[in-house]
Amino acid sequence: MAPKDLFSAQSGLYKKFRPTYPPELYQQLRSLLQTHELAWDCGTGNGQVAAELAKFFTHVHATDISEQQLSKASASDRITYHLMPAEHTTFPDNSFDLITVGQAVHWFDFEKFYQEVNRVAKPGAILALWGYGVLSISPEVDALFNHFYSGTVGPYWDFERRYVDEGYTTIPFPFQEEPAFTGAITAQWALPDFEGYLNSWSSVQSYIRKNGENPVNGFMEQVKEVWPENETKEVRFPVFSRIGRIKK
Repeated sequence: MAPKDLFSAQSGLYKKFRPTYPPELYQQLRSLLQTHELAWDCGTGNGQVAAELAKFFTHVHATDISEQQLSKASASDRITYHLMPAEHTTFPDNSFDLITVGQAVHWFDFEKFYQEVNRVAKPGAILALWGYGVLSISPEVDALFNHFYSGTVGPYWDFERRYVDEGYTTIPFPFQEEPAFTGAITAQWALPDFEGYLNSWSSVQSYIRKNGENPVNGFMEQVKEVWPENETKEVRFPVFSRIGRIKK
């Protein structure tokens, strides 16, 4: 089965409005490694994670199936971007000290991806999978948001979204587990930030394709009743992870 590409169409929105991960996540990953030569960021999207890894790795290879997403990635002489699926790469055996997947592994074929991980990872390398859950802002906004998430666009999420809702606790993970990173992404958002983030959702794009209208427009009118247009609010996303060491 061909891998799903659900984010090319809104790649610009994705780069502008998707949240960024806390620095403590990268600090924890760095502490688990003895060498920092080569990293692979799978499902890199617009290269957000790859850019952070390049701060402490000699070189980073970053892969994605979306040419549009990769076109938005920042150029760096320490990052090489590849248009290829995570399950089938051209990397040599025993290459990587660290393999990362941020908010993407639920789209992969787990069995084939893990076979590739075992092939290209160095003995003792780290595999880190993480994502972020449903945001919270305020009781008034959250009540509207939760109805929109589960009710309005709920039927338009692909089935893989359940792995995110379950905090990756139900994905297969055949590796020696290290302590998971838990924390939160926090940001200060105005209404346009919130609206842009919603429009980057795959479920919203599916809704538009099927119904010919954008459900975010009506929803934002409701939100404006409890969120003044000139006001910024703190947005919080819980971060979850599975981190493992690859034994050979």
